[in-house]
Amino acid sequence: MLSRNKIAIVMYTGAMRYKPGHKEQSHARILEAVGRGFRRHGIGGIGVDGLAREAGVTSGAFYTHFPSKSAAFEEAALAGLESLRASIEALKAEHGSGWVAAFVDFYLGFKRTCLLDEACGLQALTPEVIRADVAVRSAYQASLTGVVQAFAQGLPERHGALSNQERAWALLALLSGGVTMARSTADEKLSDEIAMAVKQAARIVVG
Repeated sequence: MLSRNKIAIVMYTGAMRYKPGHKEQSHARILEAVGRGFRRHGIGGIGVDGLAREAGVTSGAFYTHFPSKSAAFEEAALAGLESLRASIEALKAEHGSGWVAAFVDFYLGFKRTCLLDEACGLQALTPEVIRADVAVRSAYQASLTGVVQAFAQGLPERHGALSNQERAWALLALLSGGVTMARSTADEKLSDEIAMAVKQAARIVVG
């Protein structure tokens, strides 16, 4: 029969037998949930307790992953941009030269009509970043530039006044701003009209 001390040791070591990558997977799951909370409520509309509930953890567990709500927001905002960049690369691989049209359709379709917690971070979280401190905005700027570069590298060549990178900035601003405006309307028909107008403008920019 095991002594009390040995039982304690077995229980402790058993609790620590996590698979490789468990900590990273747990953090990614919690970060995804935190991002959903920020998208739905905004940084001022949800506190640590609410974010912890969103992730299905205690507030104490939340602080083992993030030192503060502000740090959690920064990481969630950057993760949103990384998700956007990865989606761009995936569409390039899947659709070839037709990836831009597929991206525009998806962005003005599903990403315009989905629940806010599924919205694109570029559209949903950028207004919150505007109010953040310089350090957060600088980190966001670096990640956003990476998204634009990925977008620009996949654009068809076009002779004109704008470079590919300038066209990429214009397209992403047009799409995210268009979705924001379309989401702000109560009339679904008007929202559809805004989306169609933005799609036509995007085609002009792409050429």
